[in-house]
Amino acid sequence: MNAPFRVGHGVDVHRLVAGRKLIIGGVEIPFELGLDGHSDADVLLHALADAILGAIGERDIGSWFPNTDQKWRGVSSLVLLTEVWRIASERGWALGNIDATVIAEAPKLAPYIAQMKERIAETLSIDVSQIGIKATTSEGLGFQGRAEGISADAVVLLFRPQQAGTNLKNRAK
Repeated sequence: MNAPFRVGHGVDVHRLVAGRKLIIGGVEIPFELGLDGHSDADVLLHALADAILGAIGERDIGSWFPNTDQKWRGVSSLVLLTEVWRIASERGWALGNIDATVIAEAPKLAPYIAQMKERIAETLSIDVSQIGIKATTSEGLGFQGRAEGISADAVVLLFRPQQAGTNLKNRAK
């Protein structure tokens, strides 16, 4: 059976290092450290891309954009997310909503969340009202609490517009 709705979950973690820009949700955030990775290491967009891939039954972004391929070195994760969304869209999926959380002791991310939502909405051609992003700390615990890294998790709801509409109409009868 091909269900009209699918849920996907993604998680990503990157180490904080000197000499790199801090980019989260496609937004450059002023900070003395940045995230280390093959691409721009955007933990939020990586978690989101993995959630979409999971919802459509695919492997993670590392399988699609391996760190052994120089084509992806330093690339904006917005490019990766665009490609992941192209794959999902071509398979007939539409996006219901996104719910994501970024865990970082520092910097404070709240001032940048609206901008992150706008950047993601533009990239996925959806409305910002379909995106929830929260930022929290780990209360000084673990690698996030020691400001050694930042993590993010994301959940997405995908649906097939034709099937979802028919399914909902049938339930109403």
